Amino acid sequence: MLFSLQNLQAQEFYFPKAGEWEEKSPQELGINAPKLQQAIAFAIAEESDADKNLKLAHYQSAFGREPFGFPVGPMKDRGEATGLIIYKGYIVGKWGDPQRVDLTFSVAKSILSTTVGLAYDKGLIKSEKDLVYPYMAPIIPYDPQRQFMNKADHLSEEDVFELFDTDHNKKITWEHLLRQTSDWEGTLWGKPDWADRPQGNSSEWLTRERHAPGTMYKYNDTRVNVLALAILNVWRKPLPQVLKEYVMDEIDASPTWRWTGYENSYIVLDGQIVQSVSGGSHWGGGLFISAYDQARFGYLTLRKGQWNGKQLLSEDWIKKSRTPTDVQTNYGFMNYFLNTDKKEIPAAPESAFFHLGAGTNMIYVDEENDLLIVTRWIKNEKKADLVKMVLESLPK
Repeated sequence: MLFSLQNLQAQEFYFPKAGEWEEKSPQELGINAPKLQQAIAFAIAEESDADKNLKLAHYQSAFGREPFGFPVGPMKDRGEATGLIIYKGYIVGKWGDPQRVDLTFSVAKSILSTTVGLAYDKGLIKSEKDLVYPYMAPIIPYDPQRQFMNKADHLSEEDVFELFDTDHNKKITWEHLLRQTSDWEGTLWGKPDWADRPQGNSSEWLTRERHAPGTMYKYNDTRVNVLALAILNVWRKPLPQVLKEYVMDEIDASPTWRWTGYENSYIVLDGQIVQSVSGGSHWGGGLFISAYDQARFGYLTLRKGQWNGKQLLSEDWIKKSRTPTDVQTNYGFMNYFLNTDKKEIPAAPESAFFHLGAGTNMIYVDEENDLLIVTRWIKNEKKADLVKMVLESLPK
């Protein structure tokens, strides 16, 4: 009897069922238990100093002092330092409350890029190198206050808006948005592109010359939200529904995760009021999720998009996501951070990558060591040390 490669992979690897994830003692898998416990104690001791009230933490950070820096999406007080260590598919260490649902900040970008990958796999997008604007229809914003305004005072105003109507924006491809190299110009949901992590002389923020798409990297959440709205218009249904149907249900995630946008990020799509989600929590909103469900998503990427014999996301897309560009050698598709030249995590293999969000929230993925680490609310500068300690506990 012949077996497909996927069936062989499904037999080789353990995949957790809904509501459970098998745990094994470190000793069962040859791990140095005292060293692993030291790593866990380190993660707990190095919990972020930021206030657990995320609204207060926002205003105490640089984000809260940006132009238009006020949150426009829901936020939630965070929990304590939490994490999971998964080796060869089994949980060998955990701390905090992995079932607690918290914001995961820019790990949501990896979720967003996954919805683009699903569209690519299904042929809704022919190539990531395609220009985006030919895929776009006019956007119809939903504004419940419009019915009360004097229409005569708004004769010169458009009732719709275009995401890619400038000469510069028409040159942007899906890949440029995925790699944060688009330099998209404009304002979306009340947040101008120039107001996110502004640099240089403020008098030039609005007038500077644009960089050709693909030639310069800039981490920018307005442009991430442009991608979210663009791919929503390709799918023509809410992205949380896409994610649930094609990924989260398939990997037996819990029913507790939620993906939201902003209080003003609603559009009318095919006669329905739909919220465009955010690819992070820079201004609130984003992905609320538990560490267990973070681990399931990370485990899917560790297994190259395959789950229990079923290819949910093509291996081709995972490979593209893990491929850097010359302009930002440690970044693939959002939000795959790469360990190029071992700069980010010196103790880890160069092939390792991690989904990263503020907080710090990190899903470390290490195919070479068959290792997955979820760590939440650790000081950002300590995440590499945690990975090093875990690696040192593994069998030699």
